[in-house]
Amino acid sequence: MQKNCFFVFIILLILSFISCGTLSLEKEAITTGTLFEEMIDLVKLANFPDPSFRTVQYSSFDRRSDLPGGPDWFANSDGFGKEPIPNFQKILKEPDEEGIGEYLISDVKGPGAIVRLWSAAISGKIQLFIDGQLTPLYDGPANDFFHRVYDSFPDVNKLNSDRLKKTIYQRDAAYAPIPFAKSMRLVWIGNLQTIHFYQVQVRLYEPGTKIISFSPEDLSTYSDVINRVTEALYDPDQNLAPHSKEPAVPFESTLDPSKQTEILSLDGPKAIEVISLQLKADNMDKALRQTLLHILCDDYPWGQVQTPVGDFFGAAPGINPYQSLPFTVNPDGTMICRYVMPFKKTFKMMIENHGDQTVKIKGFVLPMAFTWDEKRSMHFRARWRTNHNLIASNKAVQDLPFLLANGKGLYVGTSSYLLNPNNVPTPYGNWWGEGDEKIFVDDDKVPSIFGTGSEDYYNYSWSSPDIFYFPYCGQPRNDGPGNRGFVTNFRWHILDPLPFQNNIRFFLELYSHERTPGLSYARIGYHYARPGLTDDHQAIMHEDLRHLQLPENWQPASRMGARNSVFYNAEKIVKNKLHTRYEKGRLWAGGKLLVWNPKKTAESLTFTFGTKEKGKKRIHIAAALTPYSGKISILVDNKPTTLANKKEIINLYRPFRTLLRNFTLPPMELKPGKHTLTLKFEGAEPGIKKPAIGIDFIWIQKSGQN
Repeated sequence: MQKNCFFVFIILLILSFISCGTLSLEKEAITTGTLFEEMIDLVKLANFPDPSFRTVQYSSFDRRSDLPGGPDWFANSDGFGKEPIPNFQKILKEPDEEGIGEYLISDVKGPGAIVRLWSAAISGKIQLFIDGQLTPLYDGPANDFFHRVYDSFPDVNKLNSDRLKKTIYQRDAAYAPIPFAKSMRLVWIGNLQTIHFYQVQVRLYEPGTKIISFSPEDLSTYSDVINRVTEALYDPDQNLAPHSKEPAVPFESTLDPSKQTEILSLDGPKAIEVISLQLKADNMDKALRQTLLHILCDDYPWGQVQTPVGDFFGAAPGINPYQSLPFTVNPDGTMICRYVMPFKKTFKMMIENHGDQTVKIKGFVLPMAFTWDEKRSMHFRARWRTNHNLIASNKAVQDLPFLLANGKGLYVGTSSYLLNPNNVPTPYGNWWGEGDEKIFVDDDKVPSIFGTGSEDYYNYSWSSPDIFYFPYCGQPRNDGPGNRGFVTNFRWHILDPLPFQNNIRFFLELYSHERTPGLSYARIGYHYARPGLTDDHQAIMHEDLRHLQLPENWQPASRMGARNSVFYNAEKIVKNKLHTRYEKGRLWAGGKLLVWNPKKTAESLTFTFGTKEKGKKRIHIAAALTPYSGKISILVDNKPTTLANKKEIINLYRPFRTLLRNFTLPPMELKPGKHTLTLKFEGAEPGIKKPAIGIDFIWIQKSGQN
C-alpha cells in the first residue's frame, strides 16, 4: 500500500511539473498583448531579442532591381501600375476580362507577426490568411487594410478609437501587430494597371517560438493593455512611467570655442534611461550643429555616440518642437532622449565645441538598475555622418550609406537632415526623396528590406511638405515652398527593429526629380551593438560641421510643377503699402518678404498683375506661416473666392516655426489685361497683439499645368 501511494505521489508530482511548464510556456508566449507591450518597452531593445527573429519587408519595389549595382539597380516603377514586371511574389490568377487578377504579396511559413503596414494608395482587395485557414482573417478593401486594419473588426469598439488614430495609425502607416503561429499568406486582388503601392513588415521568429495567433477578439481580450500602451504612445512625456528608482544626476557646463569637456561620469553596471539636455548660445542654429555630443561606455576609445547635439535629438537645424516615443524636443529648447543606454563599467558624456561662440549646456541623466547580460546586452550607438555639395539627380542616382557594420546588433532608428536648394517652388520639381531604402542584413544577396521611396520609408507619401510627428515617425522641419530648404525626417524602429547576427548595410538612394547641385545630407543610423561590432564611421571633422545657409536671393523657377508660370515678387506688385514693411531672409524669394500688419478686421491689401493671353489660370500665393500670422480671405477682381480645397478662410498661424507655403485658387477665366488680388484680414489667434501677414510672391499659371 505504501509503495502504491509513493507511485501515486510521483505521478502527481510529474503532472504538476508538466502543468507548471505548460503554464510557463503560455506565459512566455508571444501574443497580440505582448507585442503591444513591446511598442513602449525601450528597455527591452537593449538586449538582443530572445526568441530571436528577422525583420523582413514585402513591398512593391521594382522587380527589375535584382542585381546590386547592376543596370536596373535604381529602377523606379514601384506601384503606379503598368510595371514592366508585376511587383508581387507570384501571379496566382491571371487577369480576367475586366483586368482583375490575384497576386501573392507574401507567403510565410513558420511563426511570425505582421508589425508594420504602409501604403501611399492602393486599389483592389486584400485577403489575409493565417495558419492555413481557408477563411481569410481579413477580406476587404486594400486601402483599409494598410491604413486601419483593426477598424474592420467589431471588437475595436472596446478601444479608445481616438487614440488609435494617433498612435497605432501613424500618418500613412499602421503599427497594428498581427501574430501568427504557423503561417501567413497575403493576397492582393486587383488590376495591375491601377495604383498599388504597399509595404508589409514581418517578424520571422526562430522555429519553435511559441506564438498565440491573432484573433479579432484580441482587441477585447487585451483592451486594457492596448489602451494603456496607446496612452503612453500618445504622450510619452506624461504617460510613460520610468523604470528607474534612482535620483537624477545633473550636469552643467560652459564651453568656449574649440574646447572640450567631460560633463558626466558614472560607474556601472547600470543603464541611462533618460537624457534631458538644454543648450544655449547666441546663434542656436549654429550651436546645435557645431556642438558635438560624445557618449563613451565601458572605456571605449571612441564614443558609441558621436553626433551634433541638435541632430542627435532630431531637432536640427534649430529647435523644431516635436514629441515621439524615444525623443522629445520642447519649445524652450529642452531635448529628451529615452533610448536606454546600458553600460557594464563606465559611462561618460563629453561635449566638444567646434563653433566660434560660447555655449552653455545643462541637464540631467536618469540612471536605472541594469544587469549586464554577457550574451545579450548591447551598447547604444548613434554615429553621425554628412555629405556636403552633393549633386542630387534623377539620372546619376546614388546609394547613400547610413550604417555599414560588422557584428551583432539591433537597428532601431533613422534620421535625415537635408539642405535642399532646388528653386522649383512645388513638390513636383524640388522633391529630393524618390530613392528607396535598401537594407542588407546578414547573408542577404539582395536587400531583405527594399523600399519604394524615401518618404514611404518615413511613413508618409507623395512628397508631402506637411509638418507632422507621431510616436515612431515625423517631419519636424520642412521650410518650403514644397520640399525646398531645410528638411528633417525621422523614423524609430520600436515594434519593427532590425536584428542582425553578423552585419548590416543600410543605404538610402539619393534620387531627386531633377538635377540639384549643392545639396547637403546628414544622417544617423541609431542601433544597439554587442561588444566587438565595427563600422565604417569616420571621425567628425570641423568642415563637416560648417554652418549651412540657404542660397542668397533665390528666385522660383518655372519648371515641372511650376511650368508655364509667371512669378511676381509681392513687394513689386502691391498697390497700397499702408501698414507694410519688409523682412529680409534667405528663405524668401529675392531675400525679401512683404509683411502686412493690419490694424483691424476687414482691412485689405491689394496686388495688381497682368495677363497677356485669355484662358483659365491658377493663382498661387506663396505666404509665410509664422507664430505671429493671422487669417485672411481672398478676392480676385473684387469677387470673393475660395482656395482649391474650398476653404474660404486661410489661417497662416503656425506655432514655433516659420514656413513658406503655396496657397492655390481654383482655375478661373482671366481675360488679357490688368487684374487685382485682394487679401482681407479676418482676425488672428487669441494672444497675438500685432498680427503679421507675410506674402513672398504670387504666381499665375496656365490651368492644368501642375
